[in-house]
Amino acid sequence: MNGSCGELIYGTRHDPELASQDSPRGVVLMAHGFKGYKDYGMFPWLATQFAHVGYIVQRFNFAHSGMLGGDSLFERPDLFEQATWNNQVEDLKILAESFQQTDIPLILFGHSRGGAATLLATGRGDVEASGVISLSAPSQCNSLTPDEQQRLLDEGRIESPSGRTGQMLYVGKNFLEEQLNSPEMHDLQQLIAGSTLPCILIHGEVDQTVGIDAAKQLEAALKDSTLAIIAGGDHVYNTPNPFSIDDEPSPQLRNVWNAILSWLP
Repeated sequence: MNGSCGELIYGTRHDPELASQDSPRGVVLMAHGFKGYKDYGMFPWLATQFAHVGYIVQRFNFAHSGMLGGDSLFERPDLFEQATWNNQVEDLKILAESFQQTDIPLILFGHSRGGAATLLATGRGDVEASGVISLSAPSQCNSLTPDEQQRLLDEGRIESPSGRTGQMLYVGKNFLEEQLNSPEMHDLQQLIAGSTLPCILIHGEVDQTVGIDAAKQLEAALKDSTLAIIAGGDHVYNTPNPFSIDDEPSPQLRNVWNAILSWLP
C-alpha cells in the first residue's frame, strides 16, 4: 500500500475470529509512536485481543518511521529524519480510505505520538472514524524547547538516538517548519475542541515519558471522552519489547485491554 511521499507502508492484518454467519464488528487501525513500529511491544498482543472479539486489525509502520518489514534496525533513517505530522496524517487518511468502502465502523488506535496523530487526523477532518482509542498521547504537537527549536532551524537537524538499536537518528527541520508555517493545523487541543467523536484516553499513572496531565488536557478538550488511568502503568504499560502474543501480559496491559473492551461499541 502506498503511503505519503510515495513510500510503502508496511502492515500486518489480523482477521477476526467469527462464526460463519457473523460480520466483523469493525476495523481497528493501529498507529505506533515515535521510534515505534507495528511489531513493537504490546501491539501484536493487543491486535490479537481485538481479533478475538470480532475486529479486523491493521497494524502498520508509518511511511516515515524508518522501519521496514522487520523489528531490528531502523533501515531507513533518512525517512525517519523527514517525518512530520502532516505525513503521518496522510498515511492515516490513505489507510482509512482503503477500509471506508465497507459499512463497518472504523476505529483509530494510537500509542504516544500515534495517539496524537489519530486525534490530529480526526480533528482536522481528514479522517472520518467511529471512535479513537488513544494511549499515552501528548496533548501538543511540539515538545521541543526553545533552544532545541533554534538549533534545529540553524543546523537543519538535531540528534535523537535510539536506545533500542544504538543508532543515531535525527529529527529534520521540516518537522518544526511545518508547524511554524501552519500553527493552526497543529494546535491539537484547539482542533479537537468540542469534538463529539467518542474517544477513550488511556494513560499510565507513572508515565515518565508523557505526563498524565496530557491526558487530562485532552479529556477537557473533547466532549465525548472516557479517561482511564492505569494504576502503576508506565509509558508502555510495563510491557517489554519484544513481547510474544503467547506471553502473560502485565497487570497494567491487561487493565488497558479491559478498559478498551468496556468502551468498545
